[in-house]
Amino acid sequence: MGGKRTAKKSGAQRLPVAAAEAAGEAVTVVCLPADCRLAAQVALKAELEQMLQRGDIVIEAQALERVDTAALQLLLLFRRELERHGGSLAWRGTNATLHEAAALLGLEQSLNLPAATSA
Repeated sequence: MGGKRTAKKSGAQRLPVAAAEAAGEAVTVVCLPADCRLAAQVALKAELEQMLQRGDIVIEAQALERVDTAALQLLLLFRRELERHGGSLAWRGTNATLHEAAALLGLEQSLNLPAATSA
């Protein structure tokens, strides 16, 4: 199961996730498990649902080794719901596994993934 780290926000104005991190403000981090396929969906969905009210979320995907269509659909729905609740989503530690799966399904832009970097 993925872990999370939460810290308090400071200040009255909310900055975009990347700007908040650069300014030293805390954001909530959700770590994806290494195996993010159908069997992990129940736990991941429950964790993401708890994060909807937190505002700005960073998803850490560095440990991701396996991902399926269901997981990407869940992440896309989470992004949309988060924005509906006034929050924003950013990515940290994305890797080739995530980029390849998202590209295969045409979801890179919908997931708001950063540009893939070559190794």
